[in-house]
Amino acid sequence: MKIICVGRNYSEHISELKNEVPTDPVLFMKPDSALMRSSDKFYIPEWTKDVHYEVELVVRIDRLGKNIEERFAHKYYSQISLGIDFTARDLQTELKSKGLPWEKAKAFDRSAVVGPWRDKEDYDLQNLNFSLLRNGDKVQEGNSSQMLNGIDALISYISQFFTLKIGDLIFTGTPKGVGRVEANDQLEGYLEDRKMFSVGVR
Repeated sequence: MKIICVGRNYSEHISELKNEVPTDPVLFMKPDSALMRSSDKFYIPEWTKDVHYEVELVVRIDRLGKNIEERFAHKYYSQISLGIDFTARDLQTELKSKGLPWEKAKAFDRSAVVGPWRDKEDYDLQNLNFSLLRNGDKVQEGNSSQMLNGIDALISYISQFFTLKIGDLIFTGTPKGVGRVEANDQLEGYLEDRKMFSVGVR
């Protein structure tokens, strides 16, 4: 199982980090050791002082595929979820300034939260609301219609470079509102009005 993440897929998030709008989807990976259960606590690593939350819609692949045409991409997943891509922003900024890969800042142990899986047929994937609460305050709010590249387009694009296997996860990008986590924070994610996870920070 591999975790494929998409960066810069919401225009307002691109603006808040002062990044350039990409011509193609920005991809990076997390290993399976990055995955944590939604009921676990997240421990801030000692080597960073600026970990950010990034809430994202997540898709689980359930069919082997390579070079998938976008019109057939919907056949390669049946469930969706909500997750957090934890990011050591200070380390990422340092690595980017040197032109180095970001993996240490994005792919560290337990840096990926995924909630329970839900049947995609229960939702309108073209108009799907999701949000993140930090200590009861809504800090991120997004809708799938705001994606620069939708789920099916992402699956098609990703499959040009990486064979998609059963169980692979795709994090589809985060909307605006990312921010720093502190010890004793409580992060709660919602897909429409359904709570998908509650993660304590230590």
